Amino acid sequence: MAANLVSLVSQFLTPDMIGRIATALGLDRNKVQSAIGGAVPALLAAFNNTANQPGGAQKLADAARQQTGSLENFASTLAAGGESSLLEKGSQMLSSLVGGQNQNALIDAIAKFTGLGQGLSGSLLGMLAPIVLGTIAQHHGTTRGLDANGITNLFASQKNNIAAALPSGLGSLLSGTGLLNSLGDATRTTTASVRDAAPQRSVREVSGSSNWLYWLLPIAAAAAFLIYFAVRPTHDVVQQGMNQPQNMAVQGVDLGKQIANSIANLRSTLDGVSDVASAKAALPKMQEVAAQIERSGGEVGQLSADQRKLVVGLVNPMMPAFNQLCDKVLAIPGVAEVLKPSVDTLKAKLTALVA
Repeated sequence: MAANLVSLVSQFLTPDMIGRIATALGLDRNKVQSAIGGAVPALLAAFNNTANQPGGAQKLADAARQQTGSLENFASTLAAGGESSLLEKGSQMLSSLVGGQNQNALIDAIAKFTGLGQGLSGSLLGMLAPIVLGTIAQHHGTTRGLDANGITNLFASQKNNIAAALPSGLGSLLSGTGLLNSLGDATRTTTASVRDAAPQRSVREVSGSSNWLYWLLPIAAAAAFLIYFAVRPTHDVVQQGMNQPQNMAVQGVDLGKQIANSIANLRSTLDGVSDVASAKAALPKMQEVAAQIERSGGEVGQLSADQRKLVVGLVNPMMPAFNQLCDKVLAIPGVAEVLKPSVDTLKAKLTALVA
């Protein structure tokens, strides 16, 4: 019987490791632990979807081979303050393996499920992606082989495990993205088993427990009444913390999503530049995005200190990859003369967002 891949990843994500990840992201440890419980099977579902696409299994095999031995270095990299490098490489890897549209769908689902917001959800997924692939490399590189056939067989054996590990709320958010389609009957079987188990339990237990419930319910009600007034101040404090804004909304506009979309549009525009003609065609779009980022910069000043930290956590991990892409595009003969002024302006505006 194949080892449960979700469990293997979880074995690496010890409480100490989760604490390190939480510190690197500037998040509460318990919140990160809860988010990881959904993010890991969601990533595996996305990778399973890739494995079922033409050439996808080979891409996964190649990526896993590159992560051979990476688990041993992960903790030391975090301890040395290398989280930006991990996030950048992980986000690029994820985009390459599942595609930009599916990556955005994953981020959006995790953001809604966890309440972390898109920036931090993207950072968490970028950090977890190499861990998942490193686990595959460590535990299946020799027994199954890190080739296309090995990856195909591995994910075929993991469908039930992945489907069972997906929290129901997150599964619902992902169901409309197509990322769960390749799990096939596994998602339907898991849902049916959970749904059918409850009625069977109630029929057996209600008849045998009605007498003691008759006496227990008044006692429980009295206890609840006393506990309510004993812990109410603590509850209010906790509830107040839960109600603090997890997004970057200004006047009903999610500033975090707006900034993320602007950067995504920039990368998409620059990816399409291959010569002087395409650079000229891209210039109006870049100027439009620059204007949007400038407007976002004006709205950042209306955010709270905690929300501004979220902006920093959103923008900083994206900057190394963006700068690298800019350098690549500007190195194309003749393109720098067309785009460099706009690129320099965009870099300055993005830097101002996190100043």
